[in-house]
Amino acid sequence: MDDQVGDDLLRSILTETKVIALVGASAKPERPSHGVMRYLQRRGYRVIPVNPGLEGQLLNGEKVYRSLREIPQAETGPVDMVDIFRNSASAEAPALEAIEIGAKTVWMQLGVINEPAAAKARGAGLKVVMNRCPAIEIPRLLS
Repeated sequence: MDDQVGDDLLRSILTETKVIALVGASAKPERPSHGVMRYLQRRGYRVIPVNPGLEGQLLNGEKVYRSLREIPQAETGPVDMVDIFRNSASAEAPALEAIEIGAKTVWMQLGVINEPAAAKARGAGLKVVMNRCPAIEIPRLLS
């Protein structure tokens, strides 16, 4: 568990976030990323799926984008959080893209820990959460 992030910070991230880009979104209902996307949408977040293999398709009512850079923020609203459903080694590229697009938070899912990516994001002023799932933290902290 990423002990550097306390409940107050998690709570503020989850209450201030409106638009989430979900990197590694899956069209397969049995995949965790699919269930988390649906959960976040039901909780009122706008969730923009990012997956180059599904680019242009609709996933849970949202168009899938190839990369974070291609999300038309004029249409979707600014991306507040980038939720990364990739393995730890693959988390750096979306973390760096999160910096480029002006996201406020990089959130790496359960089992995803990439200290160099986290350090770069923190250095650019972003909040960083690793090895946590918003679908677990929301009912724990906001219910």
